Amino acid sequence: MFAVVKTGGKQYRVAEGDVIKVEKLAGDAGATITLEEVLMVGDEAGVKVGEPLVAGASVTATVLEQKKDKKIIVFKKKRRQNYRRKKGHRQEITVLRVTGIAGAAKAKKAPAKKAAKTEEAAAE
Repeated sequence: MFAVVKTGGKQYRVAEGDVIKVEKLAGDAGATITLEEVLMVGDEAGVKVGEPLVAGASVTATVLEQKKDKKIIVFKKKRRQNYRRKKGHRQEITVLRVTGIAGAAKAKKAPAKKAAKTEEAAAE
């Protein structure tokens, strides 16, 4: 079973037991967080795509740690002007372990791609 969640302006495909790094969320190490913005849920039976969110679906995760990501160097230069600026930035991130995905019941099977292609060919 998997889900696509949106947090921090980014989308992540997660499954139970996955460890992901997301932008900083409130919570200490060991706390449980529920991610409500679930865009898609899928399993062996099929997928359920939200419009834009899947109603009643949620992903629970445990906070493993709060830390800073690796340093990003920001370097600006204008040639022949003796202008150089070097700055660094470390984004604060939260490391999560996905513990559960809820709301996957009644998933619809994805439509067959071959049927759509044959209908287009017949129309031409």
